[in-house]
Amino acid sequence: MQLAGVRPGMWVADVGAGQGYYTVRLARVVGPRGRVLAEDIAPDVTQQLTDRVQRDRLDNVAVKLGSADDPMMPSRSFDRVFLVHMYHEVESPYAFLWHMREAVKPGGLVIVVDANRPVRQHGMPPVQLRCEFAAVGMDPVKFTMLTGGEAYFMAFRLSRARPAPGEIKPCNG
Repeated sequence: MQLAGVRPGMWVADVGAGQGYYTVRLARVVGPRGRVLAEDIAPDVTQQLTDRVQRDRLDNVAVKLGSADDPMMPSRSFDRVFLVHMYHEVESPYAFLWHMREAVKPGGLVIVVDANRPVRQHGMPPVQLRCEFAAVGMDPVKFTMLTGGEAYFMAFRLSRARPAPGEIKPCNG
């Protein structure tokens, strides 16, 4: 969150929120004037997270059920969109990114934290990540290896207009 520059009052999304580990921490950082959208594609997971949000009285958090290729987030709403250790699980990356990028406010960032290893080993090579984001008009603005292993942090900014779906050029490999 520090590397991503999250501050009080920001609107952030935790995509692939799962049990809400980052959601609750983001809620504290953005504070009462900020908002957190916790999105996941598993109905049972989103229900458990909704229960947790209500139990913990996180009034600045909303929980949303998305689909595998569309997180179904409101357009131009978020200062930061977090994809933490989940992007390697996305089965249709171009469709997912094509939809997700529209949720980013002008000047906002998409933050990816993943492991530098092959997708089949639950990771995402940074070169592949850069290529897939570039295919939908997003470029990296920050890259940092995280301490203690293979994990890295990469921040992306909208840099070009969103291409039509037929214009997306898939990456090799």
